[in-house]
Amino acid sequence: MTALSALSYADVGFAYPAGEPVLAGVDLDVPAGDLLLVVGRSGSGKSTLLRCANGLVPHASGGRFRGEVTAFGRSVRLHRPRDLADVVGFVHQDPEAQFVVDRVEHDIAFALENLGLPEREMRRRVEEALDALGIAHLRHRSPATLSGGERQRGAIAGAIAAGPAALVLDEPTSQLDPQGAEDVLAAVARLNADLGTTVLIAEHRLERVASMAHHAVLVDGGVVGLPGDPATVIADYPGAPPVTRLARLLGLTPLPLTVRDARRLIASAGSSIPLLAPGLVAGATNPGARTQGEVLVRAEGLSAAYGPTRVLHKVDVTLAEGEVVVLLGRNGSGKTTLLRILAGLLEPAAGTVDRRGRVAYVPQDPNSLLFSPTVRREVAETLRLLGRRNDGAVDEWLGRLGLGGLAGRHPRSLSAGERQRVAIAAVAVGGAEVLLLDEPTRGMDAGSRLALERAVTDHAAGGGAVILATHDIELAARCATTAIVLGDGDVVAEGPARQVLSESLFAPQVLRALPPFLTVEEVAAFLSARSTVSTQDPS
Repeated sequence: MTALSALSYADVGFAYPAGEPVLAGVDLDVPAGDLLLVVGRSGSGKSTLLRCANGLVPHASGGRFRGEVTAFGRSVRLHRPRDLADVVGFVHQDPEAQFVVDRVEHDIAFALENLGLPEREMRRRVEEALDALGIAHLRHRSPATLSGGERQRGAIAGAIAAGPAALVLDEPTSQLDPQGAEDVLAAVARLNADLGTTVLIAEHRLERVASMAHHAVLVDGGVVGLPGDPATVIADYPGAPPVTRLARLLGLTPLPLTVRDARRLIASAGSSIPLLAPGLVAGATNPGARTQGEVLVRAEGLSAAYGPTRVLHKVDVTLAEGEVVVLLGRNGSGKTTLLRILAGLLEPAAGTVDRRGRVAYVPQDPNSLLFSPTVRREVAETLRLLGRRNDGAVDEWLGRLGLGGLAGRHPRSLSAGERQRVAIAAVAVGGAEVLLLDEPTRGMDAGSRLALERAVTDHAAGGGAVILATHDIELAARCATTAIVLGDGDVVAEGPARQVLSESLFAPQVLRALPPFLTVEEVAAFLSARSTVSTQDPS
């Protein structure tokens, strides 16, 4: 390790018990004060790389470990995670795994008590962590009553309260609404810039974090590439930010990481970009309403509360064949509660639900559904419980969600994104006409999200319907027909997805850089169509 390195990996290899190697000969130095972005598909080894930084690998995982990892001069072979807690703060991919006591502020204080800090110092640090993450109003709540995004912010608050010299974050914004993600990342950026905290962060939604990173590395099959400029490292990566992929499509350089830089690049390019005739663009980006069939679910006047807290207030939802509805709103706005009522898992305090088709629900946490020893058996178990056997349906859903190569693996050995896809397949294989998916892209890489999008649109096109509760605006732009926005339990916006998304402050990146297009795919289709027209009519 060099004198200025915070974290150092030297010829690190690792395999989980009875598993294939996950890391292979990793050599990596993270300079003190650096913000390093770790990029890679689900299952590539990103989480394992991060878990080495504080000794969770190998001390909490077992397995075969070789090489050396040092954190501020301390060997993770010789120091367990508790011995490194004062220098390395770690936030798990699954925030549910990080809470140990029954109140948010007590959980944040728990690590400080283990470090032996005096009570006055602990109180100050807890207050600062609550304020930094904007969750002071949750201090007396039980983690079990929080939304997924609220738990994620609580877990990050617990990590930064100890004031570690390095902060390791595994998918820290995967369950956060856009504003919550901005707040969390702004707090991380302040720690990095003002306190010199070293940050190692793995993230799939690169549009949120790429611009704040000093360097990035690509992990592929357990091999970690050389650190480099983020725009260079992710230039050809499928999960690059939409504006980066847009510039690549248009042949513009240097590739931007932000909407601001993309706008400047497009403006400076001028006539080098193919002319976008307003009439043609309007036709290409307003394709007309998708044909809808019979109503499958009709909910009227739904209200719900947890104790004195109102969660839903007189919400109406109609879902018809062929529809893909995105349910948007900040963490805690009532999205999960609405899905659970529509699925029949919760009784509303008021209102009615008329279900004219079978309804299946996939919760935020896939672990609550996964109990079988292999992926294939997990998916087949649904059909067994329904009294049916259909190997063809099992194969179909494994194929739709790109799980064929994982069929023999234990579900619990998979990455978060892979487990999410298994849970969706295990529910959808039952043949329900209506699928209710709660944060389905959590932990998913670009390829997995594309497989999910195709599965969702195919299901709707085949006469089914889907509701997605999500914070992924880009996903909504690509596959939704209708958008519903909740705010404190009320419907604050509802209508065609294009209209609702276009009017939002958190509109898709491409719309903000090159209106009226919503997605890179729309731009590509438009340019392809124009090229075809030009070829057929040279005049």
